[in-house]
Amino acid sequence: MAYTNEMKRAARSIDPPANFYVDIIDNDNFLSVRASEDVFMRLDDYGKRKAVEYMARLKKALEDNGAIVLLVREGGKA
Repeated sequence: MAYTNEMKRAARSIDPPANFYVDIIDNDNFLSVRASEDVFMRLDDYGKRKAVEYMARLKKALEDNGAIVLLVREGGKA
């Protein structure tokens, strides 16, 4: 599977909440939408809810364009 131009357009059409971002990684057979736990934890409660909503909308938009999507988080303190 490739991260197609249609998928890129769909992803860019959804605005992330302030001070939040994700990485979209093409893993050949599926896409990973990776969020940093450190960035997420710095958000206030409202921002965290908006970040979760954003990731759900992004996942749906990518899936609507043919992708298999896995939502993952990166790191944080152990």
